Amino acid sequence: MGRKILFITTDQQRYDALGCNGGQIARTPVIDELARTGIVYDRAHPQNVVCMPSRSTMLTGQHVSTHGVWMNGVPLANDAPSIASDLRRSGYRTALIGKAHFEPFIDPFLRFAENRIGSGGLETELSIGEDGLPAPHRGFEHFSLATHGGTGPFHYARWLREKNPAAAAMFFQVLDQQLQVNAAGGGETNAPQVKHNDIQRELYHTEWVADQTINWLSSLPADADWFCWMSFPDPHHPWDPPKSELGRVNWRDLDVPAGYIEDAAERERVLDNKPRHWRMWYDGTFISNYEAPSKWVPKTLTADNVREVNAMAHIENELIDEAIGRVMTSISARGWGDDLDVLYTTDHGELQGDYGLLFKGPYHVDSLMRLPLIWRPAKSANVAPARVAAPVGLVSLASTFASIAGLQRPDYAESERLPLNDDDARLLGHERVLTEWDSVLFGKIVGARTICRDGWVCTAMLPGTVHDGTEGELYDLANDPLQRNNLWSSSQHVAQRDALLDDMWSSLPTRVLPLRACDAPV
Repeated sequence: MGRKILFITTDQQRYDALGCNGGQIARTPVIDELARTGIVYDRAHPQNVVCMPSRSTMLTGQHVSTHGVWMNGVPLANDAPSIASDLRRSGYRTALIGKAHFEPFIDPFLRFAENRIGSGGLETELSIGEDGLPAPHRGFEHFSLATHGGTGPFHYARWLREKNPAAAAMFFQVLDQQLQVNAAGGGETNAPQVKHNDIQRELYHTEWVADQTINWLSSLPADADWFCWMSFPDPHHPWDPPKSELGRVNWRDLDVPAGYIEDAAERERVLDNKPRHWRMWYDGTFISNYEAPSKWVPKTLTADNVREVNAMAHIENELIDEAIGRVMTSISARGWGDDLDVLYTTDHGELQGDYGLLFKGPYHVDSLMRLPLIWRPAKSANVAPARVAAPVGLVSLASTFASIAGLQRPDYAESERLPLNDDDARLLGHERVLTEWDSVLFGKIVGARTICRDGWVCTAMLPGTVHDGTEGELYDLANDPLQRNNLWSSSQHVAQRDALLDDMWSSLPTRVLPLRACDAPV
């Protein structure tokens, strides 16, 4: 037997959501224990700050310019490389349970394989391979698919309709009748996309993902090597956890987060010192954000709205932690605990009130870019716990999975495995991490390229609808951790800025052209 791999992802979770990263609201003892006994990466960035490009990077080990999923709605090519395929060819059993999102969700004619698979039963098999196992899609022999609510062509939605036909309507309805993102508020403060959900906890998708993971692992023989991607849809908006759990965190007891600037004049001064699209979205005059309500104006966000959104997100974080605990208990009961590697991360962050904003978009600051990332190696690997300060990216995950399985780094992967400590990071060349953004949304073109290196974050805005290619952002993380003082135009920091830009442009992979078509912008 070899080392088993449990890969846990959440959706749209902040670095500071977890106790092990300084979070003081959600109780996350299970994840904190993984951190205590494993490796915590304090400067882990995604290669894109929305779902589909970031998840495609996790699977392929490639930057966005290479795998080609340059914005949400651009499906990952069917022949794209997949670390799950490599693992399966080497003898691993493979499953993806929960949210996949390598392909668009809005797909009424079921053009995409994920949605065709999800529209079938829990044991959907496209065909049977020579080994007698289901022929894999992207290397996964088993899928149990879910998204944020009870609608859509996914296994969870079908299961929920069978258990309680009325339950799907209990979730916040993200899309209105015109297929626009719903701007309605709710809860006790009329906060955007908040709802008190009448669904029973045992029917909520967090519980379902854990149950399906336990069921699949229980079906495997004791001597199996396996790779299981357990992918929770939360704490992505809408924020609508089961009403029964609201007593966990009372929004009235919360302080506003450090990133929220309470004084409106100071908030607007900070925004005005950033590239133009920041202030324009805040004022509601430039909408270029995925899944943010197109009719919602961030300037209307109140401090109480921010408190309630934070409370709801942290309730969801606690439910995820408890669900992971159930899965870990089941794994231990199978006798697999000593040979299990656990990796935990998310696809991107959430503004969650920072700068008076919510949701996500072309804003390359820690709210969206600094992610929780934990690797708890198997006990049999004899790896010492550590905290790693060196910058790393989700682009390293594929090589890390290969390393755990005893495989060579895949030739398609564009980064070395994750380091075991900072000395290892230097040996592997983890000096910088790169993030790309491109979008053509609502007729508005926005592009950005970012490098994080040596305690600095530098972003160049590309020519587009409101940018002429001269704007950007430069932040000194040691002295400005909240990234409020943009040094891009500071005469004292020109040399620092230009050195970072030179390094970034020389390190980014060549973009594969022509760009793949966008089929649906969500």
